[in-house]
Amino acid sequence: MASLRLRLLRHGHLSPSGATAPPSSFAQLRRPSSCLAGPRPLRSRLTRVYALSSNDIRVGSNLEVDGAPWKVIEFLHVKPGKGAAFVRTKMRNYITGNTVDKTFRAGSTIPEASISKETKQFTYKDGAQFVFMDLTTFEESRLNESDVGDRQKWLKEGMDCNLLYWNGRIIDFDLPITVRLTVTDTDPGQGDSAQGGTKPATVETGAVVTVPSFVNVGDDILIDSRTGQYMNRA
Repeated sequence: MASLRLRLLRHGHLSPSGATAPPSSFAQLRRPSSCLAGPRPLRSRLTRVYALSSNDIRVGSNLEVDGAPWKVIEFLHVKPGKGAAFVRTKMRNYITGNTVDKTFRAGSTIPEASISKETKQFTYKDGAQFVFMDLTTFEESRLNESDVGDRQKWLKEGMDCNLLYWNGRIIDFDLPITVRLTVTDTDPGQGDSAQGGTKPATVETGAVVTVPSFVNVGDDILIDSRTGQYMNRA
């Protein structure tokens, strides 16, 4: 019994008077951190708004004006001989498609539209709607025929496109700059040379493209989706 009492005294579990010693400071430090820390700060729910100087406006800049997202399609920095400098722009409204001319004072601050992109695959057309699928979640997104417009001439099933989102809604989409399409109808080719003129050719989407005379039915060709111009054979 005496030897047990001696061991307890050595390890600090018993005071000389015989009372049980209080827990060591090491034991207190081993308590879960959740018990020691105060309440965790709540994450801010406010959306951070980024601002853009009018001096930094470029073609393709996304601006938020009057509560709507706009894309700059033309701009010109003007420094008149008299008066303050300004930036003249032509902008397209992502939602309505309207185009307007707008002027900003040089150095002024404009909210930047927070637009995100997600890659989706065009899978099929359902009536007047184009259906895009997320290949990871298999979630479908739809665009109306009026939203796709003339770009449907270059849109084929299985093509990956970028869908643009603003405030949780789809506002636009981007085609690949270069699209590969098969020629379904054209006059017989003349030789295999770039010389010899051009001719019209219909591709699998129904669009008509001007191609070199040596292109034949069944050829795959590359087209610039921004201009609709033939680039070369695939």
